[in-house]
Amino acid sequence: MIMKRFFLCFVALVLLCGAAHSQWRDRVKTSTDVMMFVPFAAGACLAYAEKDVDGLYQLAGSGVASVAVAYALKYTIDKKRPDGSDNHSFPSNHTGFAFMGATFIQQRYGWRYALPAYAVGAYVAWGRVYSRRHDAWDVLAGALIGSGCAIAITSPFAKKHSLTLLPCLSDDGGGVHASLTF
Repeated sequence: MIMKRFFLCFVALVLLCGAAHSQWRDRVKTSTDVMMFVPFAAGACLAYAEKDVDGLYQLAGSGVASVAVAYALKYTIDKKRPDGSDNHSFPSNHTGFAFMGATFIQQRYGWRYALPAYAVGAYVAWGRVYSRRHDAWDVLAGALIGSGCAIAITSPFAKKHSLTLLPCLSDDGGGVHASLTF
């Protein structure tokens, strides 16, 4: 249910950006300015729904680390943007932040919730290249930085709560026994 709503909101935002081709790049850029926060917000909502305070701290720490690394590199590496607007192209902070949120969700809660978040991250990466704010290397580096920060800081929710899955057999067939410690 959450995934369907998440996907429908994503599609609606992209469709709202439709316009003449001359305005399309600007609208894609604007949509990526907003969409970069969607995986982070989704991760915060999941953590809140699960009453996962440690997850909220890990999400915040991942976000701070991702932005700090991206900005340190932006102001160290003097790379001109494809649109020529400034010399802070490398790496893409938008892509990094989107992938940080998606990777947090994947690490903490699993692929079921992470797939839509990664789809948003992929859209942000594509949109930053399409709108000529970055090239492919910029968004690749941003995605690696964001994902790397989330992997380094986030511990899996299931591991923290000792999730155990065991196969079981009975006269009626088989199944899986799940145990979770609180």
